[in-house]
Amino acid sequence: MPKPTHGKMERILILCVDRDDDLGVKAKIKTPILGRTENINSATTLILQDPEEPDANAMFEAVRVYDRMKEEVKETAGECQIATITGSELGGVGADRKLVSELTDVLKKFPATDVILVTDGYGDEVILPLVESRVPVTSVRRIVVAHSKSVEETLAVFSRYLKILIKNPRYSRIALGLPGIFLLVLAILGLSQIPIEPHHVWIALFLVFGTFFFVKGFGFDRTARDFYRWVREYSPPPFPVQITSFSAGAGLLLVAIGCYQGAFFANSYIIENPQPDPSQWIAIFPRLVGEFISGSTGLIVIGICVLFSGRMIRWFLERDSRLLRTSVIVVACACSWVILNEASQILINPSLEYTNLVIAIIASIALTVVAVSVTTLLHRKYARFFMGKDVEIDES
Repeated sequence: MPKPTHGKMERILILCVDRDDDLGVKAKIKTPILGRTENINSATTLILQDPEEPDANAMFEAVRVYDRMKEEVKETAGECQIATITGSELGGVGADRKLVSELTDVLKKFPATDVILVTDGYGDEVILPLVESRVPVTSVRRIVVAHSKSVEETLAVFSRYLKILIKNPRYSRIALGLPGIFLLVLAILGLSQIPIEPHHVWIALFLVFGTFFFVKGFGFDRTARDFYRWVREYSPPPFPVQITSFSAGAGLLLVAIGCYQGAFFANSYIIENPQPDPSQWIAIFPRLVGEFISGSTGLIVIGICVLFSGRMIRWFLERDSRLLRTSVIVVACACSWVILNEASQILINPSLEYTNLVIAIIASIALTVVAVSVTTLLHRKYARFFMGKDVEIDES
């Protein structure tokens, strides 16, 4: 039972809503309809035009609610009124605008403090937020005729899923994309003036769905999507890291080419000097090693030096003390070139003197010692240059 409103008289409006304007379309009745007698006459006219019309049942229910509420508000000295408003058979924004316009006219004639909304089904309740924005709705009475409930709700559910199939890309690719590709293949066959036989249709069908199942089954679509997302969101690493990565790639490439070149020289010797007896392979094995070292040492050493040079640039930009240690490695690698080259010559021709090899080893050791000494002095002299990075490493 409605409670009296503090400070003003309670005025309850029983509002019946016909959003698709069956009153206007079928019974040619103008709205809004205000008053009990007018609503009964209008509902009778409508139901005579269409005995199965649920809006007429909703209007009769609104009259019944009005009669009951009229007795109740007498106890609180309030007022009660009944009205029916309609929208448009086209639905959408136009129907809502017409409903709001007619509701405004009703509220001008009967300024209600509360509304009891009576509807005939699912679609009419769309107006509930529009009504609540102008006057409080204390109750909603929904009248659904048995035959119209299943029809209206089925149509509403069907239209909702149809919108999902069309607007949601996840489902439209299958519901619309596959049939679209299938029809496109048939159209291409038609444009190419190829007679479309029944087996052509089956081939096109199998081609489209086979491709779809193949792509989905092996996850190529997810791979392509992840790759596209990676390309779109890719952020280049810091400049020192880029230098290190590039030098590492270039250095490994040189090492690989050097190994290939060394294998080529060793294989060329085997081709020129075939050895049918397996026991002779042991005798020529040092020669093969020498050929490999002689043909590959240059590029391998250069590749390693390039790889570590990129790291040296990074350590310098980051003020890292590992710069000095890495420079010693580069010097040692460069010195090993001469040592390996002299060793390969002796393996190829054992009659050569080993003097050059010994000199190369001694000179390499001396250069390495000098490099270690120089880097130690530089580290002491420029300790402040590396201090910030060293402290940061210690704290981590």
